[in-house]
Amino acid sequence: MKGLLLLAKAAIAFVWFILILNFFMPFPGKAAIALYIMTAFLFMMHGLQMLIFIGAFGDKISMSRWEKWSILIFGVFALLDIRKKHMM
Repeated sequence: MKGLLLLAKAAIAFVWFILILNFFMPFPGKAAIALYIMTAFLFMMHGLQMLIFIGAFGDKISMSRWEKWSILIFGVFALLDIRKKHMM
């Protein structure tokens, strides 16, 4: 399970790399616009996950600053790590 989580986090990190790279070196044509929309959507969804999780469990478990930011970066895969660390 840990290996699959690492692989999933690496895949998400690669996606973020491509999305951020698009800001500095835009892809040609309509691909850049699609990637801007995907960046906004991914950021909003992971931000929503972070706010919901911290709102629901922030006072019950003590999370490090990195764990909070990792939810924003890795989404549900970070939540699985946090669950394994704090709740099992």
